[in-house]
Amino acid sequence: MSSPEEVLIQERKEKLSHWIKLSGNPYLESFLPEEQTDSVQKKFSYLKKGEKSEIQVSLAGRVFAQRIHGKATFLDLKDGTGKIQLYGRLDKLGEKYQLLSKIDVGDILGVKGEVFKTHTEELTVELSDFTLLAKSLHPLPEKWHGLQDVELRYRKRWLDLLVNPNTRETLLTRAKIIKIVRDFLNERGFIEVETPMMQLKPGGATARPFKTYHNALGRDFYLRIAPELYLKKLVVGGIEKVYELSKNFRNEGIDRFHNPEFTMLEVYQVYANYLDLMQFTQQIIGEVAKKLGGNLIIKYKEKEINLSSPWRKIAFKDALREIGEIDVDWKNDVQLRRVAEKNGINAKELTKSQILEHLIDKKVVPYLIQPTILYDYPYETAPLAKRKKEDSSLVERFELFVAGWELANAYSELNDPQEQKERLKEFSDERFIDQDFLESLEYGMPPTGGLGIGIDRLIMLFTNSASIREVILFPQLKPKKKEEQ
Repeated sequence: MSSPEEVLIQERKEKLSHWIKLSGNPYLESFLPEEQTDSVQKKFSYLKKGEKSEIQVSLAGRVFAQRIHGKATFLDLKDGTGKIQLYGRLDKLGEKYQLLSKIDVGDILGVKGEVFKTHTEELTVELSDFTLLAKSLHPLPEKWHGLQDVELRYRKRWLDLLVNPNTRETLLTRAKIIKIVRDFLNERGFIEVETPMMQLKPGGATARPFKTYHNALGRDFYLRIAPELYLKKLVVGGIEKVYELSKNFRNEGIDRFHNPEFTMLEVYQVYANYLDLMQFTQQIIGEVAKKLGGNLIIKYKEKEINLSSPWRKIAFKDALREIGEIDVDWKNDVQLRRVAEKNGINAKELTKSQILEHLIDKKVVPYLIQPTILYDYPYETAPLAKRKKEDSSLVERFELFVAGWELANAYSELNDPQEQKERLKEFSDERFIDQDFLESLEYGMPPTGGLGIGIDRLIMLFTNSASIREVILFPQLKPKKKEEQ
């Protein structure tokens, strides 16, 4: 026995067959509308109740509502800019009027007609001609409830965009934020570049990479976990202000803040250090806030977040002690592991760096709602960062936290080739050490500050989204069936 949806799909297929018999194949190679719905709404807003313009317009869009009243039919047509009502009547369309009964909600139409304003003051196009451009063989979700199943929304994002205005608004905001960030950097003389996605040595961050195989070269490659080492090679090559805004890949867990494929901004500026980049980070994020909403106070969940200066700044060890209530000498490995176990962290297989990050994530980060910069990290946490002159157990690194999660990470970049080589040997898998990068440093890299901002998380913040899946159009999901694996 067929399901109700299968019955509806069959009915729509029969309507399509009927249309083809009466009017030919609807899948035309092109239809060029002369207007969009928002321009028609603006251009004819002067019309008074019951007044007709006697001006023909040409539009195209998708049908989202249909009301048939015998010899008259009303439709709502939406395009990428808005919505407008259509009105078709038998005495105007003649024999073609019967084709309106073959139109369903979800179909894409091209229409022509005169604009008038109804007695209820709704701007309307009275059809003089119309054509089916594509048939929707599936019914759209019922308009009052939309598409509410969260996983289905992610799997069928095209449907989510069609019926959920908030999803569309998030997509548009994402595009605006990326443009604002690019404009900000371009206006300040930064050069945007593209570096390899496939790398022989995955470096620039600590993460498990995805591995692939290149048949022609007969060797393994890795999807990049970060573009950092390539961007520093460009700095050595004389590109003094450089950035890349693109994808990174990390073969790790999936949760509300992590997706295996994500968008990252990395910026490098010569003759700058991590202190300069604190101010620079505030300027970029402030620019996004002002260009989007006009002010520096935004709402995330039920909290107001004030992005105005100055942002709170607190040293890593002070944050651990004052906020996390953990006073530990992290140079004492035994003591550090004992404190970790006491706080519910299984430290047996973890490095010192990983233990410290777990402690900060668990005991400090959830309480950093207003913009907060943690700085001067333990040297074990950042093998690519420059040590502090005053205390060699620390590095010139900061992270920005907002709304209880990390948003940005920055260093004064280590540019001593010998020390960099030793640090990578100490903290990295030797198989993944990029010898070309180390050689490039031997040619001399100027003092440089490097900054990374998680673009997906930035968009989460400004769209009040609870999960990274809301701001990535096609997030990674588990396969639905065993055979798909």
